[in-house]
Amino acid sequence: MATDNQQLRAELVVTGYDFDPDATTATDIGWIDAQDVNALLVKFQRTVGTSALTFLIVGNTLADGSGTDTTIKTITLAAQPNAVADIAFGEVTRGEILQAASDAGVEIRGLSAVLTFATGTDEGAVTYIVKSTHTKLNNTADVVA
Repeated sequence: MATDNQQLRAELVVTGYDFDPDATTATDIGWIDAQDVNALLVKFQRTVGTSALTFLIVGNTLADGSGTDTTIKTITLAAQPNAVADIAFGEVTRGEILQAASDAGVEIRGLSAVLTFATGTDEGAVTYIVKSTHTKLNNTADVVA
């Protein structure tokens, strides 16, 4: 008999994004609602290119990112992920989110990683792993086009 215990999927929200900006400007990866975020871990994986990467996690006054941005954390990379399959991580906690909001005098409703490549033809894959403030079935669900 098959069972689906959902130990991790009930506690974590995991989403993935293709990062192919065709630009050298800062690019929002994907906005998520900050309301139930206890911690956000962002994984970047290089798929094409070798250029330098700038890596931020920002908050916004609106959940969809259409309001005012506030930088929560600039990720300082110990080494550049400049070869295919290199991986870099950035993380923010609820405490850091609340502190950034207090410092800026705003309410943070949305969160996104913001990445910038030095070369516009570079590409990567980005994964968000969110530790939610509550547990529920199917926090992480299959997404198939």
